[in-house]
Amino acid sequence: MKRLILSAMLIAPLGLLAQSDFTLKGNTKTLATGDKVYLVYMDNGQRITDSTLVNNGAFEFKGKLQATTPVMGNLFRNVNPYKKGANTRFMDYSSLYVEPGNITVNSVDSLKSSINGGTPVNIDNAKLNALLKPLTDKEKALNDEYAAYTKEQKEDKALMDVLIGKFNVIRDQKTPIYLSFVKNNPNSYVSLVQLNTLASNDKVIGEVEKLYATLSADLKASKMGLAIPVTIEATKKTAIGVTAMDFAQNDPNGKPIKLSDFKGKYVLVDFWASWCGPCRNENPNVVEAYAKFKDKNFTILGVSLDGGTTKTTKEDWLKAIEDDKLTWAHVSDMQGWSNEVSKAWGIRSIPANFLIDPNGKIVAKDLRGDALHKKLTELLGSKSK
Repeated sequence: MKRLILSAMLIAPLGLLAQSDFTLKGNTKTLATGDKVYLVYMDNGQRITDSTLVNNGAFEFKGKLQATTPVMGNLFRNVNPYKKGANTRFMDYSSLYVEPGNITVNSVDSLKSSINGGTPVNIDNAKLNALLKPLTDKEKALNDEYAAYTKEQKEDKALMDVLIGKFNVIRDQKTPIYLSFVKNNPNSYVSLVQLNTLASNDKVIGEVEKLYATLSADLKASKMGLAIPVTIEATKKTAIGVTAMDFAQNDPNGKPIKLSDFKGKYVLVDFWASWCGPCRNENPNVVEAYAKFKDKNFTILGVSLDGGTTKTTKEDWLKAIEDDKLTWAHVSDMQGWSNEVSKAWGIRSIPANFLIDPNGKIVAKDLRGDALHKKLTELLGSKSK
């Protein structure tokens, strides 16, 4: 009996290791023999890149996943977008989950239109994608419309505002579809992923909290599952109408600055970083808003996510402030994504901002482009004192 028990103990780890193996088989009719397909995914914090050649429309990957949960991956045709100088303008790609088992990728024309399946999470994700298809088709039409714009049209703020507004409508129409999917699939990893995303949306935070309670115990115990309640609480504390949480961090000279120091003014708490391209692109707009409204009881407090694992330095932070002409107050603890304020405020992507009124309440969030100017004009008027 002891020998049998020992044998079972020795076999079990091997079985667990075997379960991490995956095979990915693709069948895409229009891919030419000799085309190169890249598979790129993150595994335990490391980017894994593999490649294979297409033969008669078919290709195959084999690998071993170290992560204990499925991970998002991408297939790219003939272009590795992570290679410096890669031309990604007309890139053909597909997103899928890398997980143990036999993953399938099937399409009649391109990677972009492929239907991925074969494994539980990819099958569930295909179901969700089918529900979203009427809306993703509309998104594709809008993307095609944008691609056809001239340079002058792309620089036309009024035209771009209309286009962005159409995208936002589609985004909002997707939300009830996600919520319905989670409600009907409480044991699916895809449901966990969607709730993780929706947990930062204060418009549906009540529904998200209720649906989280219905998830399986295994999903809740995962790394992502454990993080969702934290995000939910941060979202509740940063919802529009809520009194903003006070905080203190040091400015570049080591002097602590508190959010409450600005009570009595409208203050834009702006989360950004020197390494963040979209942040740097938005900075001229923020500078314009500051110049327009700084004499109307308005100011800005920049919170930088430099340092830490981003490997940027204090010098990088200060240079970006100088180069972008950001002449308002700035703070940072130089801990990157582990910045204590950003964690408390539930920041998961940047740029991100919150507009606080003179009484300390949050009156708007994620104001970018013309939306920032429109909100400030609504609250403060268009003319300087």
